[in-house]
Amino acid sequence: MTKSAEFDHLDYQIILELRKDARKSASEIARALKANERTIRNRIDRLVESGAVRLTSILDPQAFGYVNTVDIFLEVEPEQEHTAIERLLQMHEVSYLAYGLGTQEISIEARFKDNAEMRTFLGKVLPSIPGVRVKGYALVPRILRNIDEWLPRPEDFGD
Repeated sequence: MTKSAEFDHLDYQIILELRKDARKSASEIARALKANERTIRNRIDRLVESGAVRLTSILDPQAFGYVNTVDIFLEVEPEQEHTAIERLLQMHEVSYLAYGLGTQEISIEARFKDNAEMRTFLGKVLPSIPGVRVKGYALVPRILRNIDEWLPRPEDFGD
């Protein structure tokens, strides 16, 4: 189930309730929405099983001392792409990894406790990966909205 048309207004309301508190029980959500508890439980299961909703904990990097964030744009040689991505996925500094618009571009977001860690990562760690070149980077002084805060538009849900 990947089309938004397969989700309705009740699904949207359930999602809003889970965003307020992902630990909220189906019975609490049912009471808040004045809906049947079994219906709510089934809807939550369907949202999770379809992949539309992931129930997980979201960590705040700053709570663990990771106060520096940088967006990094890489160019990766096609024959080295698989190996480079595997290495990047293993690095605890990398909090986001995606293909860029160009065929050889990869975009990452990385988190660091201080400037020295960040400089070492940019100047030594990344260039040591075969086939990887740092094209550019941007320091991120403040994230205004993270992926865990995104929602589809209400009209994306049918009735």
